[in-house]
Amino acid sequence: MSNNLDQLTDWLKEHKITEVECLISDLTGITRGKISPTNKFIAEKGMRLPESVLLQTVTGDYVDDDIYYELLDPADIDMICRPDENAVFLVPWAIEPTAQVIHDTYDKKGNPVELSPRNVLKKVLKLYADKGWQPIVAPEMEFYLTKRSEDPDFPLQPPVGRSGRPETGRQSFSIEAANEFDPLFEDVYDWCELQQLDLDTLIHEDGTAQMEINFRHGDALHLADQILVFKRTMREAALKHNVAATFMAKPMTGEPGSAMHLHQSVVDAATGKNIFSNEDGSMSELFLNHIGGLQKLIPEALPLFAPNVNSFRRFLPDTSAPVNVEWGEENRTVGLRVPDAGPQNRRVENRLPGADANPYLAIAASLLCGYIGMVEGIQASAPVQGRGYERRNLRLPLTIEDALERMENSRALEQYLGEKFIAGYVATKRAEHENFKRVISSWEREFLLFAV
Repeated sequence: MSNNLDQLTDWLKEHKITEVECLISDLTGITRGKISPTNKFIAEKGMRLPESVLLQTVTGDYVDDDIYYELLDPADIDMICRPDENAVFLVPWAIEPTAQVIHDTYDKKGNPVELSPRNVLKKVLKLYADKGWQPIVAPEMEFYLTKRSEDPDFPLQPPVGRSGRPETGRQSFSIEAANEFDPLFEDVYDWCELQQLDLDTLIHEDGTAQMEINFRHGDALHLADQILVFKRTMREAALKHNVAATFMAKPMTGEPGSAMHLHQSVVDAATGKNIFSNEDGSMSELFLNHIGGLQKLIPEALPLFAPNVNSFRRFLPDTSAPVNVEWGEENRTVGLRVPDAGPQNRRVENRLPGADANPYLAIAASLLCGYIGMVEGIQASAPVQGRGYERRNLRLPLTIEDALERMENSRALEQYLGEKFIAGYVATKRAEHENFKRVISSWEREFLLFAV
């Protein structure tokens, strides 16, 4: 779409849109906003939302008052939300012709709101642009299909496919197992095509009814928008076919976790050449520095890749998930895999982010770690040959509490992302964790009730 709102207005009229869902992403990745009649949307050219939605936890609670009023205006003022004409998507599952428009958030002086995840990603992309660099990303989204469940205390169950039977055993890359849900995925692909989402391949992953959809490589901001929309689309398609889709990092005991693997490379904005490769096709110093930055700073930025207590259940050895920030070529046992590719396609795959991560924040953090490595000349470790699970250096925090403490004390993240964002994000995740700790789990009842 063209860079003016007249084009957006013409598009809405051309598609006979009667309602517009005006969206922003909160810290969790939940879409917040308002639904507006098209005429009102065109007249107002945006919306207002309380700034406090950016400090709301996944349970709907807020951070402690002392932090709340330190980071927000005491009057609980509104943000000014303006539509991005390049982030407009149809809503194929709606009864009336409906569009969803992602908005950017500003304060009353016109400054980007620091707590906004989309603004965080734009801030990181500007760092690259100022150097004449352009990052290219390709996300891979893993998720589970499950039976619909009304009781959150009851473990999730595999769904019943076309055969009338639930899936059993490991079905990695099985075409037949994926075909069990053909009617659902036909809707997903039709809806994604209508929304112009850049989907590539569908794969049946290792877990029971675990799937992976890959996106074609492209612009980081546009792909983060697409992931936000794709998650909504996938959930809606699942509900239409009487199953559920979940992007939890570890939804089922004994099953592999779900990741959002991020392939990333950097090209020279003027020439389009991949700066990760030298003229002779070998790995460039900038590429190794990019990996060095990821290795050094992922342990400090881990809550942006693993934002929930459930996220850390994924990081177990021998469960198809990384437990370190080692790197290696064509090696899936390390956190940073370098796929076999030609010089122009040389990239690193960050395997740490969970499918539950906010796409704006995960992509921003992954690119920022690599950027800092490049500008500071951080050296990468030696690549791992063979299994990477045993390597003990470059340890990651093991719990969400440890990870939040590391993030809170990270001078690099504070320097680039701002003190206000770090404080707000950490406080929100701590408030969520306090809420979690109040709930007694079935494990405690099973093993401690009569044993202690």
